[in-house]
Amino acid sequence: MTTKGDAAASGTTPRLDDFVCFALYSASHAFNKIYRPLLQPLGLTYPQYLVMIVLWEQDGQTVGALGDRLLLESSTLTPLLKRLEANGLVTRIRDAADERQVRIHLTDRGKALGHEAEAVPACVAERAGLDIAEAGRLTAAVSALRDALRLHGED
Repeated sequence: MTTKGDAAASGTTPRLDDFVCFALYSASHAFNKIYRPLLQPLGLTYPQYLVMIVLWEQDGQTVGALGDRLLLESSTLTPLLKRLEANGLVTRIRDAADERQVRIHLTDRGKALGHEAEAVPACVAERAGLDIAEAGRLTAAVSALRDALRLHGED
């Protein structure tokens, strides 16, 4: 998908900067560079931070619910959870009602880390030059694009 006209229809070779997918890909890398020094004092990687955000929103979720929310497969999520557990931030406990399910609970240390991490989103927005309204519009647009692509990717 390109942003500056249909290069294929006009017979010209598309340029890298014309692709929405490259703009999103390169922006993702730029975000990772911004997050890294902000998360390092917290002892978190960006994927671990995302897991923690979901748990700060709602503690005690199943591994499956976390995977659904984060769009991650269990094979990717499980090692993240094991590292968070080894760092004393979460516990993994079999659900008493359904032992096939594993619930993830924040430890006291994991809950406290949420307070330490409160400034991270504002720091990122400031470094990206976004105000709250702009960030909201951009998030909505990219989320809509993601959802449309996921819908068509399942065909």
